[in-house]
Amino acid sequence: MKHARHLMLTALVAFACGATGCFQPPRNMPNDTVIGFDGRNAVAPDCDSLTRASLLTDAGLRRPSMQWGCATYTNLAAQLARPADIVAPQTLGPANGATAASAMRRYETGHVTPLDTSSSRESK
Repeated sequence: MKHARHLMLTALVAFACGATGCFQPPRNMPNDTVIGFDGRNAVAPDCDSLTRASLLTDAGLRRPSMQWGCATYTNLAAQLARPADIVAPQTLGPANGATAASAMRRYETGHVTPLDTSSSRESK
């Protein structure tokens, strides 16, 4: 399960970084496995545990240490719509062509069904 969680989060980060390009931290820096799961919610990492000494210098002086990935992984943990996907990702099912074609037909003919905003459903 940990491997599946790592693959899913790596894919999310890769997707987010694909268009803009992300800074790659040096080797042995924290990765997405620092996001926890308490059985119900995604748990943001303890930022103090992510602190690493900087390898960079400025005019011969070593720069302050950095908390690599703290903001990124904290934000990612907060954005997960279904935190259980961290440990047990859902498989992608086959596309339903008839449903997609029906939706397009309604759109093209102006018979769009309005969204029901009176209630909200939580995915299980």
